[in-house]
Amino acid sequence: MPEMIWMEEELRALASEARERTLRDTDAVPGRPGYVRRGGRILLNLSSNDYLGLSQHPAIAEAIREALAAGCGAGSGASRLVTGSRTPYRELEEALAAWQRSGAALVFANGYMANCGVISALVGRGDVVFSDRLNHASIVDGIALSRAEHARYRHNDMAHLRRLLDKHKQARRKLIVTDAVFSMDGDAAPLRELVQLKREYGAMLMVDEAHSGGVFGPRGEGLCHALGVQADVDVHIGTFSKAFGLYGAYVSGSPTLIRWLTNKARPFIYSTALPPALAAGLLRSLMLVQTEGAHMRKRLAESSARFRADLREAGFAVGEGDSPIVPVIVGDNAAALRFSEALEAEGIAAVAIRPPTVPDGTARLRFSLSAAHTGEELADAAARIRDIGRRLGVLTG
Repeated sequence: MPEMIWMEEELRALASEARERTLRDTDAVPGRPGYVRRGGRILLNLSSNDYLGLSQHPAIAEAIREALAAGCGAGSGASRLVTGSRTPYRELEEALAAWQRSGAALVFANGYMANCGVISALVGRGDVVFSDRLNHASIVDGIALSRAEHARYRHNDMAHLRRLLDKHKQARRKLIVTDAVFSMDGDAAPLRELVQLKREYGAMLMVDEAHSGGVFGPRGEGLCHALGVQADVDVHIGTFSKAFGLYGAYVSGSPTLIRWLTNKARPFIYSTALPPALAAGLLRSLMLVQTEGAHMRKRLAESSARFRADLREAGFAVGEGDSPIVPVIVGDNAAALRFSEALEAEGIAAVAIRPPTVPDGTARLRFSLSAAHTGEELADAAARIRDIGRRLGVLTG
């Protein structure tokens, strides 16, 4: 089709800059959540967000089977506001609200829809959203959909945020939005300082715990609870696709907030509900996060600290933080791709992250660890990463 030629031209430009993405079949390895199968080979998986290794937990699979056998159905058949609101959702939301010690909770199809739906329901024209420059794309897109003014502050720069709040202090509504743990850098937001600014300027505060839920907090509630600031967070977002090992997302907050979102969050209103059996599996996963998750979180924290230290000692430019996300900055797109390919040849799955996901000139290997990995596996992986880095010239020392 001649009218589509522009696509081919743009794709060629992406390929020339080592920025084109392609899909590759990658299968689970039954009984080994820390590994994947690709091209007939089993690889150590250092790119997954399965932080607690729950994606293959037998109790979760059994809960889903039980729900299906009980006749709850493979699909909901409609939006929850039509005929699709089933008992498993209510039970899950009640358990989420109790876990978060909030008044209520609401389940969304995924984190992208949750962020887009919540932000566009809370603010609009005449309002201002103050957003960290490294926030997830779903937050950026939610702000665009809301039609509110987007005031981006430099990453974790509270002085810059204060200046922006001063500039827009007369705005009708002010919403501060941040990731708790940043997905491509692995560092944490200064939540205590954000709470202080929120109070001072009369703003709402929304925190996305996608990469910290299940990982931090006494019962895996997230970084807000770990720091004791949860009561000052107006909107708490979390996902089930990472530490929970499944799919979906939730919002927790006051009963008034949840009533408002039920009536105003378009991705919730106009989407068919998650499969009811999945909701039953999510409820089981939530119980595991709170019970079995304690020793998993301890092991994950220790493994992450050791792995980060090993790579830093080898001479890599490793991002700061204490999360299981350990980025190694390479810089050049093509060099990051070569590094990823060399790692796969050595039995390690580690994806090269390139612009626009990260800023230009900061292409990286984003290593993402799991409690399913043993200390020995990670020590061996760190040694292989070091050797390959030297061979490719990423390490020169």
